[in-house]
Amino acid sequence: MGVSARIGLIADDDAYFRMAVGAILTRQFGFSEIIEAGSLDEALDRLSGEEDVSAALFDLSMPGLATPANLRAVRECFPQTRVAVISGSNSRRDMLLAFEAGVHGYMLKSLGITELTTALETIFNGGIYAPPSLADISSTLPEPLKEARSSDAESEGANPLTPRQQDVLDLLVKGKTNREIALALGLGEGTVKIHMAAIFRYFGVNNRAAAAVAGARPYPRRKQVPVSIAGWGARPEVAR
Repeated sequence: MGVSARIGLIADDDAYFRMAVGAILTRQFGFSEIIEAGSLDEALDRLSGEEDVSAALFDLSMPGLATPANLRAVRECFPQTRVAVISGSNSRRDMLLAFEAGVHGYMLKSLGITELTTALETIFNGGIYAPPSLADISSTLPEPLKEARSSDAESEGANPLTPRQQDVLDLLVKGKTNREIALALGLGEGTVKIHMAAIFRYFGVNNRAAAAVAGARPYPRRKQVPVSIAGWGARPEVAR
């Protein structure tokens, strides 16, 4: 079961669960280092500081991971990292949204050690792991992907960006560059880039100007911020 993995990241607000999964990664797959994070913001900070994270495992119920936009941002910014979900939710909708975001696997926390190891092996060897229940349409009424997308949009409206992403957006609206945002918040530019990608996904835009305009408008749990076009009007940037 040997793989070339060196560093793994486990993002889950349950310290004991992180410890258990970390032991599997170390003993069964030979990971040399395990990075633990208790929130999405912390996970993104740690990811941006490591260039060789080969696997990142996220719990959907972890603080900050309310929408698949953040998973998609991780996939876009770390294309060489195997990204998977380990969740207590067996909701078909959650599974579909996670796979639509581009994850390499969705594992249930109810899996035994042997089953979890087998699922991880599939993912680390380049495959995609999905719970068998995803293909079972007899137990529950199937939810079309279109409905899942619609529900996700509603969910994103009810669950705002993480506190760190809101700070990044505030500075973006004020016309700050990624470098200036990084200095102001004490973050690495790589971390800001990930947050920016998630912000683009959140608002459904593909450039800084559109994100700044969208961010200047009131939305759930956010007060209106005056928009400045001085800092970004001439830049054809995306999340960089």
